[in-house]
Amino acid sequence: MTVLVTILVVLLVLAVVAAAGSARVVNQYERGVVFRFGKVLAEPRGPGLAMIVPIIDRLRKVSMQIVTLPVPAQDGITRDNVTVRVDAVVYFRVINPVTVIVDVEDYRSAVGQVAQTSLRSIIGKSDLDDLLSNREKLNQGLELMIDSPAIGWGLHVDRVEIKDVVLPESMKRSMSRQAEAERERRARVITADGELQASEKLAQAATVMAQTPAALQLRLLQTVVEVAAEKNSTLVLPFPVELLRFLEHSTPATTATGHTAGTVHPAPVFENLRPLVEQLADTAIPSQR
Repeated sequence: MTVLVTILVVLLVLAVVAAAGSARVVNQYERGVVFRFGKVLAEPRGPGLAMIVPIIDRLRKVSMQIVTLPVPAQDGITRDNVTVRVDAVVYFRVINPVTVIVDVEDYRSAVGQVAQTSLRSIIGKSDLDDLLSNREKLNQGLELMIDSPAIGWGLHVDRVEIKDVVLPESMKRSMSRQAEAERERRARVITADGELQASEKLAQAATVMAQTPAALQLRLLQTVVEVAAEKNSTLVLPFPVELLRFLEHSTPATTATGHTAGTVHPAPVFENLRPLVEQLADTAIPSQR
């Protein structure tokens, strides 16, 4: 009886040990690939408790999460012969765990090597301006180059991003001088365009004032009003020459004998004021406001 109990206890312990050895826990983000006598089973085990045959089966877990793989910076020469240093990052995930385990020894290393090679190829096929300003198109091309072999490995590349483009110091200085020269050119063009528009407006104003001499006097008075607004300024008011011309046209010419041809003699008052008017026309009358 004692021997029978001992045998039952031993069998129970062996059963517990076998059950513990055959039970595996697969997380939600993982899949379990089972090898039976070295041969892979077609269907991987899903998340939860997975039972395998001890000694006969072997379970390998594969993560189905998105993997972030930094690509080391690669030195290359662009199509326009500029030396640059470019680094990137690749986002990929496993879509077929059986293929990843069976066909690829180390899929992370494989994707990393393909990414480095593709990045150097993209650098050689692109211009510097594309690397600096047209990264979206380059990212799509780089993603396609990496995803083509990765599909056969049971992987899918979700996204590829070029992180940084490092230029030589001499190239940075050249680009800075180019940008400065471009801004200076734009400033000169804008200034010249402003001068052209101002000259056209001034020409139109001169034409109007030539047709109407009184407009010049009105502009003069407007300028006087603007200057007089400053309380601490000295106003110099020039004598209008048009007044002298008006007086000259209003006075008839005399003959050699002192008589006019059908007109009266000039007014004595104007003859007395003429020297004063001519003197005032040549000088300015200062006045303090």
